[in-house]
Amino acid sequence: HIFIDGEETRISSPRDALKAGVGMIHQHFKLVEVLTSLENILLGYKTGLFVRKKDQKVKLQRLMERFQLDVDLDKYVYDMSVGEKQTLEILKTLYRGARILILDEPTAVLTPQETLKLFKIMRRMKEQDCSVIFISHKMNEVMEIADRITVLRKGQTIATLKKESTNPQELTELMVGRPVDLSIKRVPKVSDKIVFKVKHLTAVNEEKVEVLKDISFNMAQGEILGVAGIAGSGQKELCEALAGLYPIEKGEILFKGENLAGKSPKEFITRGISMSFIPEDRLGMGLVANMDMVDNILLKQYHHSKGIGVKRKPAAAKAREIIEKLEIHTPGIKEPIKNLSGGNIQKVLLGRELDSHPELLITAYPVRGLDINTCLKIYDILNEEKKKGVAILYIAEDLDSLLGLCDRIMVLSNGEITGIVDARQATKEQLGLMMLGNKEVDHAV
Repeated sequence: HIFIDGEETRISSPRDALKAGVGMIHQHFKLVEVLTSLENILLGYKTGLFVRKKDQKVKLQRLMERFQLDVDLDKYVYDMSVGEKQTLEILKTLYRGARILILDEPTAVLTPQETLKLFKIMRRMKEQDCSVIFISHKMNEVMEIADRITVLRKGQTIATLKKESTNPQELTELMVGRPVDLSIKRVPKVSDKIVFKVKHLTAVNEEKVEVLKDISFNMAQGEILGVAGIAGSGQKELCEALAGLYPIEKGEILFKGENLAGKSPKEFITRGISMSFIPEDRLGMGLVANMDMVDNILLKQYHHSKGIGVKRKPAAAKAREIIEKLEIHTPGIKEPIKNLSGGNIQKVLLGRELDSHPELLITAYPVRGLDINTCLKIYDILNEEKKKGVAILYIAEDLDSLLGLCDRIMVLSNGEITGIVDARQATKEQLGLMMLGNKEVDHAV
């Protein structure tokens, strides 16, 4: 049952929700890039784009003053930063009469500075008698902004607590269902021997726009190099270019002295290049959703098969080994991958890629959308690989995990490096400024 202002309300569509005064700001924005802010706000609303824009601008200006929002109504969405897009989404929802706002992981793609701006807006909304539901797994942010906190586990309410009467440790244990050590451990770097070098790497997209601009860095054996940046700063293109999946315009990718630039993933395998890649899109690029675990493991092994046919028995044994080692919850090795939870899907992918004993591991957002328990397990797995001497490129959104797990952090902004800093000495504020394009003068490449 859903009750609003004491009355039971039936909600069976987004239109019903808006009618009842409930609006949602999705983690992935629902905006049309080629339209302006004003056009996005009016789109699909009553008479849509054919209303008198001048009248609506006046109404929107009043709303912006009331909630202290800063939105350029004539600016095109494709020209906006992530923070601006989110503010536009909030204005759009308020314009449609929402009094109850649901924000789904709103800080996942924001810099620390943009997060502070969002919290200011949320506090203003509270002052203006709006109710805000803030969905997040970041304990420090929940403790900063919330009045009451409800913990969900496996689709059920576990507890609702006042902020003053709880702490991050208790909340995490309620989420996981058992005592948890929240600290992210950083194990010492194995050696200073450089095994991976990238020199002056440049890549362009289909529109011939540079998405990677003169990227140069190196990695030592048994080092975790983190990559931070606002969403869309070139992280995806960088890891795909390094894995032979994105064409490069110029530059060198040197692994143990061999130049991999221009080579395909198949050539990596045939040349015996000891590299593994955990892509951002687990079910799109990493695994085949409709296949079971055995078939997904075979995708990585069929190149090594001799003769006709593929041997399933060794792959089945390997699947059982990965399930046990990584604590994967699955009905069995013949269960389609798509039926597993996000955390278990990620563990299957990680287990398969690590089974080839790589010397270089590229991971793109390996803990995105996963529960704290699974995140901590994946951090432990990465540290184990680091101890073995594996060089790990770790691309992530969560600055806490970057600062806690990595040896150094490289920051990307608009396709170029704005700095490479020692993770033990860096601060979130420093990283946030670099993510916004401010260059770190003293950075060690």
